[in-house]
Amino acid sequence: MNILVTGGAGFIGSHIVDAYLGLGHHVVIVDNLSSGRKQNINKKADFYQMDIQDKGIRELFEKYRFKVVNHQAAQMDVRKSVQDPIYDAQNNVIGLLNVLQNCVAFSIRKVVFASSGGAVYGEQDCFPADEQHNTQPLSPYGITKLIGEKYLYFYKQNGGPDYVALRYANVFGPRQNPHGEAGVVAIFSKMLLSGDQPVINGTGEQTRDFVYVKDVVQANVLALEYPSSDIFNVGTGIETNVNQIYRAINQLTGANKPEKHGPGKEGEQFRSVISHVKIKKAGWEPAYSVERGLTETVEYFLQHENA
Repeated sequence: MNILVTGGAGFIGSHIVDAYLGLGHHVVIVDNLSSGRKQNINKKADFYQMDIQDKGIRELFEKYRFKVVNHQAAQMDVRKSVQDPIYDAQNNVIGLLNVLQNCVAFSIRKVVFASSGGAVYGEQDCFPADEQHNTQPLSPYGITKLIGEKYLYFYKQNGGPDYVALRYANVFGPRQNPHGEAGVVAIFSKMLLSGDQPVINGTGEQTRDFVYVKDVVQANVLALEYPSSDIFNVGTGIETNVNQIYRAINQLTGANKPEKHGPGKEGEQFRSVISHVKIKKAGWEPAYSVERGLTETVEYFLQHENA
């Protein structure tokens, strides 16, 4: 079937494109390349350099008659969202609405939506958080992801497409951008392999649920055939602090750099870990440990980013 993947030149989106193509689907990528990269684009997909806010996206819906839209495109930097909430909302709310309006106009069967399992919950009351946990996001980014879920529900209740919203934990792996503010695994890997000294924000005791990108892709594959609309966490249920991540990458790279700490960052929660009990009942669970994922990620950066 014809599938549109927005943000398909990005870190997670490009892996999803590869998987969908591998299953025999025809994939169209829409990406403005603000954070996506041309080298991530699978040549078997049709690629359009276009912003999701562009009204011209309607022409693609008309041309390809998509059955499924997988919406990965987003402004995903928590810190940038704090600095510029309007820019964040333009991308993550107005851009999404432009896509959803076309989904309704062209009778799309399903929308798969990249939400955030860390950002929508805010500081947690229980660990790990399940999908029923209070949603009290601490950043504009988290707010826009929650708004996205609410819009999906609205459209479904008013005759629109089914949807599966996947609340990702902290996704890491090959192709993650090592030059931005987000993505601590990629940043540490790139810098340590280059002989540079990374700086750990705050004490480094802040925890995250690190989930490998190949596992996240399998959740997006599962979502294609899920028979109804729902929201699922996609995480490991295991807390790992940033210091542990740094030490593991330091060892894998052989860099042996000391731990250097800087000030903490505004808008970041201290502990984040999510339960995958619900999606496990639907047929998904993580296959990669953090250690295995880090090993593959460091190997990727050694071969591709430092060539």
